[in-house]
Amino acid sequence: MGVLLLFNGGFMLISALVGYFYDDVSVALGIISSGLITLFLGMLFMFFTRDHKKEIQKREGYIVVTFGWIFMSLSGCLPYLITGAIPSFTNAFFETMSGYTTTGASILNDIEAIPNGILFWRSTTHWIGGMGIIVLAIAILPLLGIGGMQLFAAEAPGPNADKLHPRITDTAKRLWLIYFGYTVAETILLQIAGMSFFDAINHAMSTLSTGGFSTKNASVAYWNDSPEIQWIIIVFMFLAGTNFVLSYFAFKGKLRSVWKDEEFKLYTAFTVGFTILVVLIIILRADVSVSSIDHPMVWGEYESAIRHGLFQVISVITTTGFVSADFTMWAPFATVIFFGLMFLGGSAGSTSGGIKVVRHLMIVRNGVLEFKRTLHPNAVLPVRHNGKAVSKEIVFNILGFFILYLLAWIIGACGLAALGLDFATALGGSASSLGNVGPAFGILSPVNNFDALPMVGKWWCAFLMMIGRLELFTVLILLTPFFWRNR
Repeated sequence: MGVLLLFNGGFMLISALVGYFYDDVSVALGIISSGLITLFLGMLFMFFTRDHKKEIQKREGYIVVTFGWIFMSLSGCLPYLITGAIPSFTNAFFETMSGYTTTGASILNDIEAIPNGILFWRSTTHWIGGMGIIVLAIAILPLLGIGGMQLFAAEAPGPNADKLHPRITDTAKRLWLIYFGYTVAETILLQIAGMSFFDAINHAMSTLSTGGFSTKNASVAYWNDSPEIQWIIIVFMFLAGTNFVLSYFAFKGKLRSVWKDEEFKLYTAFTVGFTILVVLIIILRADVSVSSIDHPMVWGEYESAIRHGLFQVISVITTTGFVSADFTMWAPFATVIFFGLMFLGGSAGSTSGGIKVVRHLMIVRNGVLEFKRTLHPNAVLPVRHNGKAVSKEIVFNILGFFILYLLAWIIGACGLAALGLDFATALGGSASSLGNVGPAFGILSPVNNFDALPMVGKWWCAFLMMIGRLELFTVLILLTPFFWRNR
């Protein structure tokens, strides 16, 4: 956890340089103060735990991941509080947790009034949390004599952590190299398309982390007159929602391995299928005409409908949360579709949140096999994925996760409803927070923000964000009595 705080403090100092370049000295000094405090706390943690054990077991892995995330979020509040950009601790913690969990829900009513140094730090929290703070840290932990496989297994997105290399540290380095490369590439392309460098790098960090923080009040809708910018973001949102291991295979020239992956094929099919459905809704049933979505259309009469439909479908499936239009105004059927997409999620091994496509695939396949088992009770019918049999333990784990996810969503919605929020807001707010999506429905719609929540509601949603980002079990297991009993 001390190492994590050192990383946090280092990134704060980088944000201070941005603040010094774009803002006045007071902003830069505020961020520098935050960075120095965080660095001091990190060194203090490391000093008092210098005689650590050389091996981390599963229990310690879960503790480090959960409490590491909490300490990162607490220290990440400091730039907001010290500079006065967000004076309320509750709001600052919500914004920070939303950043690290790559949710993208915000309490800021006027983003463009916030100093650029703080906006850069805000996007940086996305970028750090995107691939996982712990995956970054395990590239350094071996230097301290600590093995990191338990940490990677506890934090890495998805039901399994594909390894590219026998040593887990080399796996983390390769994943981060791809992540960094994509960020640089998108920054350059967005700048060529017409964004300023500052806007480009912030949106690149938000896109690759599937976060959704923007530097503009209107989000990506600010560039509705620049279709090229939105098409670039669409491409990188799709890549960010794909298993990063497949990106590694693609760069190695193993394109056949990419297309043979069943989760990738289903992820692509979901994206294309729901986009066609939403585009048809926009054209045929939307409450606003196609031409009023934005202007002018470049590729013909329906380019705008295709772009906005695809943009919003990928944004919600990958849990990025960028907004190019208020999709809640298109048609009631479209609203229901986007509500359902909040539970989909991207691929395992991506930076997206949600349940993940591979879990849905395993649940459906197991359900189909249950029909066959009913007719042939003595037959051995294993669930298969990519041509290989999946063990019963993994199938049971996925089923347990799915049930726990739905229970967490229902309990989360009940908590918001108990605070007096309406039906649509409670259901949407819980689904959005748990799935790390960002925009929701009701008073939390794409044109509004989470500042409308009462104080308790913000803490409740922050908790839902954390358990959703850390795959439920990692956090909730700490709340069980048997976890703390002697071994």
